Amino acid sequence: MSPERTERGEVRERPAPHERPHGPPRVRLDLPRVKRRGWLPEYDPEAFGRTSERIARFLGTGRFIVWMTVVIILWVVWNTTVPGHLRFDQYPFIFLTLMLSLQASYAAPLILLAQNRQDDRDRVNLEQDRKQNERSIADTEYLTREIAALRMGLGEVATRDWIRSEFQELVKEMEQRRVFPEESEERDR
Repeated sequence: MSPERTERGEVRERPAPHERPHGPPRVRLDLPRVKRRGWLPEYDPEAFGRTSERIARFLGTGRFIVWMTVVIILWVVWNTTVPGHLRFDQYPFIFLTLMLSLQASYAAPLILLAQNRQDDRDRVNLEQDRKQNERSIADTEYLTREIAALRMGLGEVATRDWIRSEFQELVKEMEQRRVFPEESEERDR
């Protein structure tokens, strides 16, 4: 390490060239590094996925089958009926076979990508449904325990009918003992 002077005139040790980190020195640590451009083109995977889903959705429609059938019929008719110098597929439909295999080679991975994205969405939805079911079960169990506790508590609470029956029994018992003699009421008057 060799000494180095900073802007303020302070001396600090500078690492030897073989000890320095690779890449340009970072002047400020509070700013993120500028991303270096790579050799591969950059793309938005989400946008690519949405586009592949649209294509896969179109490939699975009757409209695509109708258009594909029309194109193949026109291809065959053109290359069998027009004079030889106007045909673009001179040999017995080798170029048609090539075009169909090219279309299939692109369609298959796009369909698989769309299926994988749908599987991911289904997995997330399934996980959310599972969590919602767990919360519902926990809430139901809690409410069941609360209702059971209320029922047990109500067994100990005096209800209006119970109090009325108790008063009626007391009145009967008092009449039997004659706590309220009829004679004492007549004297008081």
